[in-house]
Amino acid sequence: MGRYIIRRLLYLVVVLLVVSAITFGLMHAVPGGPFDREKALPPEIMANLEKRYHLDDPLVVQYFHYLSDVALPQFSTEPPSNALEDDALIKFQVGGIYVRWMNFGPSYSSRSRTVNDIFRQQLPISGQLGLMALLVALFIGMPLGILSALKQNTIFDYLGMSIAIFGVSVPVIVLGPLMIWVFGVVLGWFPPTGWGSKPPYLLGVFPTDLSWNGYWKYAVMPSVALGLGSSAIIARLTRASLLQVIREDYIRTARAKGLKERMVTTRHALKNSLIPVVTILGPMFAALVTGTFVTELTFGIPGMGRYFVTSITNRDYPVIMGTILLYAFFLVVANLVVDIIYAYLDPRIRYD
Repeated sequence: MGRYIIRRLLYLVVVLLVVSAITFGLMHAVPGGPFDREKALPPEIMANLEKRYHLDDPLVVQYFHYLSDVALPQFSTEPPSNALEDDALIKFQVGGIYVRWMNFGPSYSSRSRTVNDIFRQQLPISGQLGLMALLVALFIGMPLGILSALKQNTIFDYLGMSIAIFGVSVPVIVLGPLMIWVFGVVLGWFPPTGWGSKPPYLLGVFPTDLSWNGYWKYAVMPSVALGLGSSAIIARLTRASLLQVIREDYIRTARAKGLKERMVTTRHALKNSLIPVVTILGPMFAALVTGTFVTELTFGIPGMGRYFVTSITNRDYPVIMGTILLYAFFLVVANLVVDIIYAYLDPRIRYD
């Protein structure tokens, strides 16, 4: 297993290099630039801006310049002269040597902040929303799928699958405003917009105030709206997989040996039926974290999804590159975790 994990981590580096090259090429192929305005800037100012941000260099030179800032550690015997130089995700001092690594550079549209500043302020909010939506999807989808499979062709099965079909059919852009009107405006149970957590965050991600009025009241509606569609997918996949497993010969053998139905279901059938469900959890988590733009826009949440789309409109190249690389990293790592869980769920799966 150890060699397999190391091999996959090496593949991660290759994947990120390919993603960065494709993203960089497509980004510059789109007409327009980060400093194009309705009223054109004077040529002298435009030339100075392009020179400052190396936009006057050939594309290959720009790419390798960006790659060196992000991927290669920077060593210096002098302390950083400004906040921009000091803003790296990893930075430390060894003796008299200052080491800075993973500096994603400045934001073109937000001159007072760097890309790392934007990540620290807005990415944790999207991560919290995505994690909450995944928990909602699991807590709703798996019990519905299990109940529908064990009570096949009964009222419980029809009701569970009806809820699943509703979750798949109604998108967030419809469900979100409906929840705001019913639960936020008419009933007044939850705040219509906003997000409860504010920096600083525990470990840079988790909120420090978990009180009902401080966090949960704001998190309920957007988490349910975002997670309901994924819960429907999990419910249907769990039902189909469990129905297939409970018809296997070893399940009949377990029942013939006199094991209780509860033990047969939990220890033998359910564990093996979870493999297809676990398969989609990695990509689903990455999709929930990265695909929260509509939810954030609907509920007025200042997360990374909304800012990322705005950065595409503004041609903010460093924000676009940094966000896509970060999301690609999340996706590959999530798939690696899924593969490791495979070996726990099915002892026949070995990677070494």
